[in-house]
Amino acid sequence: MAFGVAAGSRRDIWNVAMVIPLQGPAGLFGPSCEAITELAAHEINAEGGILGREVRVEVLDGGAAPQAIAGELRDLIDRGRVDAVSGWHISSVRNALAPVLADRVPYVYSSLYEGGERRPGIFCSGETPRMQVAPALRWLRDNLGARRWFVVGDDYVWPHVSTAAVRQFAHELDLDIAGEAFVGLGAGDMTRLVRRVEATPCDGVLMLLVGHDAVEFNREFARRGLHERLLRFSPLMEENMLLASGHSATGNLFVSAAYFRSLVSADALDLLGRYVGLHGPSAPALNNAAESCYEGLHTLASLTRRAGTADLPELNAAIDGVAYHGPRGTVEFHGQQASQHVHLAIADGYDFDVITRL
Repeated sequence: MAFGVAAGSRRDIWNVAMVIPLQGPAGLFGPSCEAITELAAHEINAEGGILGREVRVEVLDGGAAPQAIAGELRDLIDRGRVDAVSGWHISSVRNALAPVLADRVPYVYSSLYEGGERRPGIFCSGETPRMQVAPALRWLRDNLGARRWFVVGDDYVWPHVSTAAVRQFAHELDLDIAGEAFVGLGAGDMTRLVRRVEATPCDGVLMLLVGHDAVEFNREFARRGLHERLLRFSPLMEENMLLASGHSATGNLFVSAAYFRSLVSADALDLLGRYVGLHGPSAPALNNAAESCYEGLHTLASLTRRAGTADLPELNAAIDGVAYHGPRGTVEFHGQQASQHVHLAIADGYDFDVITRL
């Protein structure tokens, strides 16, 4: 799928490959990612595009096998059909794409992730555990007395590296890690995982599960009544996941993120209004994962504007200090990593009640 411009010569168009999941456990993010990407491209084009060139978006399925995505992207770049890459996708996909994109086109990785990305040409606009998880654990300790945690996650790089960071946070915050368990991405059946949590004395569960895996965990967790005595905290939980989990499965569930649809700020409300204005009231639920795609495109626009060129060496030199204002408030890059405000919310039915800024 492509959108942005109907026609035009190659030199008048700036092609962005948006890698977003259309299948697999994160596939439920796909429709909202596509919808908000269309809005971002429309806004950037209304302001003159990227260096005077109209933005044209081509969606690639980020839910496919990582090496298959990398091969498809390599072919598009070889044929001159991609000028930049962005989108929400898991870290396994990022690691497959990085060598394909190296020294060729800029890559704004918009998803929250485990942190530590330093390869040239990769600019990370999402949250990291130090800004997103550590302050939430501190708040939950101070306000709810949660000190003993069981970590559950999918078996790939983001949950594993994030869990290593959580161990460090536990040392800093005087917390205990009561247990850790991982399941295959897309495994589906969470019975054994929930049984391990049930058998372990703890105050809460830190969930590092993606999309439908988290949904299945929530359902089994509630089916066993664990939501009545244990809290859950996740840095990756959005409105579509709440809806899929069901109202009865989201009690005592806390989430931290830089953006929530229910965030009461002029910028967030304005984005929601423009989104509904473009797609109508039946548009896919706006959420953190989707909104990150909006941030990715606007990061590309701000970075190229500052550098005055789309050439990768100049973009690498210009990224430090890039800042812009949007739905998340002020986003500013320190090196290749964006810094932004993060909020803590509690699930309230099929939406989130934002409690505090961390």
